[in-house]
Order: sequence, then C-alpha cells, then structure tokens
Amino acid sequence: MVPEGWVSKKLGNISSLVTSGSRDWAKFYSDTGSKFIRMTNLRRGGIHLKMDSLKFVNVASDSADGKRTSLQAGDILISITAELGKIGWVPPGLGEAYINQHTALVRVKSIESESKFVAYLLCSKPYHRRINALNDAGAKAGLNLATIRSLPIALPPLSEQKKIAQILSTWDQAISAIERLLENSQQRKKGLMQQLLTGKKRLPGFEEEWKKIELGEALKYQQPTPFLVRSTEYSNDFPTPVLTAGKSFLLGYSDEEFGIYRDVLPTIIFDDFTTASRFVDFPFKVKSSAIKILTSNLGFSNRYIFEAMQMIRFKVGGHQRHWISIFANLVIPCPSFEEQKAISKVLATADHEILALQNCLKSLKKEKKALMQQLLTGKRRVQVEAE
Repeated sequence: MVPEGWVSKKLGNISSLVTSGSRDWAKFYSDTGSKFIRMTNLRRGGIHLKMDSLKFVNVASDSADGKRTSLQAGDILISITAELGKIGWVPPGLGEAYINQHTALVRVKSIESESKFVAYLLCSKPYHRRINALNDAGAKAGLNLATIRSLPIALPPLSEQKKIAQILSTWDQAISAIERLLENSQQRKKGLMQQLLTGKKRLPGFEEEWKKIELGEALKYQQPTPFLVRSTEYSNDFPTPVLTAGKSFLLGYSDEEFGIYRDVLPTIIFDDFTTASRFVDFPFKVKSSAIKILTSNLGFSNRYIFEAMQMIRFKVGGHQRHWISIFANLVIPCPSFEEQKAISKVLATADHEILALQNCLKSLKKEKKALMQQLLTGKRRVQVEAE
C-alpha cells in the first residue's frame, strides 16, 4: 500500500536513460585515463562507490561507447550479472568515468525524483530481494534492461525525497568516519606487531636477548572431542557460544550443558586443516573435530604466542592436518616471559580499541538499516520546511 501523498511509478518512467556498457572495454584498459566503474566498485547495502581496485580506460569520449556509457553526477548503477542488485551512486566530482556490460546505468529525471533517494531505495533489503526475484531464467544470474525499467518505485513528494536522502547521507558520513578510524586502528596494530613481535622495537626496561623457539615447545594441544556440540539447533537465547577458528568465528549459541571448554582460559583454537586460529577468553563449545585447543606451557604467554602465530605466512596446500606435522615445528622469535606479557598487554590494548570501533560500526549500521526501513516505506515521515 502506497503511503498518503506518495505515488507509485515504474523506474523507467522516471528515468531519461536506462542502459548498460559495452562488452569490449578490456581493449581500452590503461594505467591512467578515465575511471572505469565495475561491479567490484558497487556495495551491498550501501550506495557509495568503493574506489579501491579501480581500473582506468583510454577511450574517446565522442565514440559510440563513450557517449552511451559516460557517467554523470547522480547516475545510479546496478549490477546486472552474478551478484545482482548491488547499487552505486555517482557523486559530484568523480570525473570522466564509464561502465561495462555487467552494470546498468539509470539516470532519473531530476524534475520529479531525487536520484540519491532512489539509490537508497534500490539498495534497501526489500528491493534487494525483489531484484533477485526478477532474475532472468537462464543458466547464469542476470537482469535485462526491460526488467529494470519495470521496477515499481514508490515516491514521496520531491522535497521529502531530498530530506530523506540528506538524513541517510548523514548516517553514511558517520559510518564512513568510523570505518576510517577502524582501518587506521587495524593498521596501527599491524605496525605494532611488525615492530614488537620481531624485536625491532623494544619496550622500555627490556634488553635481554631473544631466543628462537618452536611453537610445539611453547604450546600443548588438546583434541576437541569432549567439547563437540551435538545439536546445531542454535539460538541467541542459549548461553554457550559454539566457535570455529575461521572467519565466522561464532557459529551460534547452544543450550547443551555438557562438554563446555573452560579448563584453561584464555586459550587458542586452531583449525588443523586451514591453520586459522582464534584467541578465546570465555567458555565455549566447538563444532569441528579439526579444531586443536592450544594452551601455553610454563614460561610462555598464550597471548604472545597467538600474536606471533598471526605473523606466520604459511600457504596451505591440500586437505591435511597441519599442527603436529608442520605447525608445531615452526620457529618464532621469543623474548623473556616478562617481555612477552608486556608486549601482549600493548597488543591487547590495541585490540580493545579495534573491538570498540567494530561494535560502534555494527550499531550504526543496524540503526541506519532500521531507519531506512522506516523512511523509505513511509512508516515514518519527515518534516519538510516550506519553500
């Protein structure tokens, strides 16, 4: 149901141009020249272009390809193959830029629609689901231009569109600021690790010579069998986290009251197949029998050894177990126990800063998502000053 004062239109009816790029752009690739916006530059759940991994092209702006796919400020970009429905909004000052056949260009008429509002609407979760449901029935995921033109769009009055876009832009600015702080904090920690874990920089009061030790000398391992979760019916209402050493880390929460690891904390969990590891300072269960639980021997700091393990560059080859046969024999530089603890404290402080920023970023994104759901559907109306 369209909110009061809103109108329902097709995307094509509010657009002066809906097109896609040429298939032949690869021949124009260059180290310099005009910007070339690809699907990798579009975001999921956001509208601002990612400018890393940017490519460039040298193409005549008056050529057929140049004229048809040259971008203007306010243009909306939609990925139409593979990862469908990623959205980008072309900001002022981007400069001369083009797209290829994997991206659609939508140029809305400014007289009746605010392009940034339309971009936010298209990147919202309901529209992501709708766009994916319109996938062409073929071997590969894809959208055609006719389908894009037929997308229904509910529009409030133009002044309200502009106000909503302004509000969401303010949230995006706050999110971007936290993302930059987080990136800086992560880079600072990497720098600290490079300096402190190699002995290139010593903390005040420490001068004793470092030793070379094998990981198996510093850590003992325990098999995960007693701590494996039996049921994968997880719920956020349950108390015990179920962990993996991989990127996801937290798989869910279990209500099983048996087999909870709390023997020696903090500890390290190590994936015997991928060699990924995680530092854990709370009781847990695990799902995979490939996990090794590693605790420090006398005279070694679990935290220091874990951080030193993150410095190891090891290329995993084949599906084999690595701890006993390989990793336990790898050598790392190691200072005295007191210096290990001091270094661990510095790196733990850096981690606390990173975690605080990650939590702040997560909260901002969650709040923005809820706000989008309210503003872009008319459930919450904004006050617009009379012109």
